[in-house]
Amino acid sequence: MSPMSSSVSARSTAEVNAEIRDLWQRSGGRLTPQDEREYQRLLVEWAAATGDTDRTAA
Repeated sequence: MSPMSSSVSARSTAEVNAEIRDLWQRSGGRLTPQDEREYQRLLVEWAAATGDTDRTAA
């Protein structure tokens, strides 16, 4: 496994959310391709931190 996968759930949702908000603020709402990759990684990390793997509607 990659080194990142071991740290995926190491941070709280609040910490990851703060980083997501910072990314959007720094980018001015327009993500570069590099920012988009970072955003996608953060979304995966956030989802893992929530512990909610089943996102289907009830």
